[in-house]
Amino acid sequence: MKLWDKGKKTDDAILDFTVGNDRNLDLELAAYDSIASMAHVIMLESVKLLTENEKNDLLRELLKIYQRIKSSNFIIEEGIEDIHSQVEKNLTDLLGETGKKIHTARSRNDQVLVDLKLYYRHQTVLITKHIKRLIIKLIKKAEEFKDQIIPGYTHFQAAMPSSFGLWFGAYAESLVEDLMFHEGIMRYINQNPLGSAAGYGSSFPINREMTTIILEFEDLHINSINAQMSRGKTEKYIASGLGSIASSLSKMCIDMSLFMSPDLNFIRLKEQLTTGSSIMPHKQNPDVIEIIRARCNHINSLYNDIQMLTQNLPSGYHRDYQLLKELVFPAYNELSECLRMMDFVVNNLIINQNIIKDKKYQYIFSVESINEKVKNGIPFREAYSRVSNEINTGRFKRKTDMKYTHTGSIGNPGFEKILTKLDEVFQRLRIDNYNSFEERFIGKIRGI
Repeated sequence: MKLWDKGKKTDDAILDFTVGNDRNLDLELAAYDSIASMAHVIMLESVKLLTENEKNDLLRELLKIYQRIKSSNFIIEEGIEDIHSQVEKNLTDLLGETGKKIHTARSRNDQVLVDLKLYYRHQTVLITKHIKRLIIKLIKKAEEFKDQIIPGYTHFQAAMPSSFGLWFGAYAESLVEDLMFHEGIMRYINQNPLGSAAGYGSSFPINREMTTIILEFEDLHINSINAQMSRGKTEKYIASGLGSIASSLSKMCIDMSLFMSPDLNFIRLKEQLTTGSSIMPHKQNPDVIEIIRARCNHINSLYNDIQMLTQNLPSGYHRDYQLLKELVFPAYNELSECLRMMDFVVNNLIINQNIIKDKKYQYIFSVESINEKVKNGIPFREAYSRVSNEINTGRFKRKTDMKYTHTGSIGNPGFEKILTKLDEVFQRLRIDNYNSFEERFIGKIRGI
């Protein structure tokens, strides 16, 4: 069955090639297709395009379809092109002419768009929850080791005193800022395209504001052509957001790899989290970190892939967009897995002690000596010259009594402020609200 079937057979080779992997990927959209169809049915009845009995019959059967999907007891049959065709076929088999009315005032274009919007909104919620757990874990580690001093590096050269508290806290805040970037992405995702039909609206007296409210979208894609143009643009925004998170994780992995090297030996993993060598019995390789890094770098290529797929397309729908699902859907799963594994890694990191006592790090305290002289009334440039001379003549003696007081420094890392920023972002993203959307929506349908 095909929603566009006009009674003339299309060559099977063409069908197989153009459908591609869509039937498998559409199963990820199945629950959202049934939910969006329920909202559409309620709206159609409100504008007298369905009777109340037809509405009730359709909602009853759509609810059964939704429940089968949730229990993994739903399939797209052989010969059925996509999820939209399968749902309509099921309704028509059960309800006859009433089932055929479900497609009134919509196109597959706005149907798949609204499914994708609901799917992307849900995936954003899941990713955000993973990130929050990791941020809290990082802050916990930062608190635990806030007084453990390590050298901070610039140009791969030991530069100034840092701390594990500052290092863990840096990645916690970086991920909070990635979530701040997601605020704008979520606002763009969370607009309703339903009712734009094939991109040029409908002559039926539909109520798009009603479906916007029912599906709990924040706003409406107002212009019907613009609603269709959100295909591809939405995915690019998502790719940017996923890429920002992946970049934070990748950079953390690079730091960890350096910190675990025998030359630095700042941290190590519990042995059961490492792998070995086939010929070197002493090796304990942090492969998990390297795989997270590689996967995150792969996620960062997603934006370019989407850009290349969509950049020369004019307004209106084009079948090229179908391939976006093959790019974006796996990226959500890949990033979720990376976040879970990073949480596991952080939880099992062993912090080595007394790192800073190594003689090779004595000069990272040179700035402290300069600052002490400045506090005693010596101009900064003169103090700098004196300490430089002490280093050159071998007379420098490090002073480890540091007094960092400003926010975001070793002595005042600002962990509570970072957690406050996280809570504020979470509230603006309305994660808890959208996390319970399906349960709330289905509860209302059962009450009709």
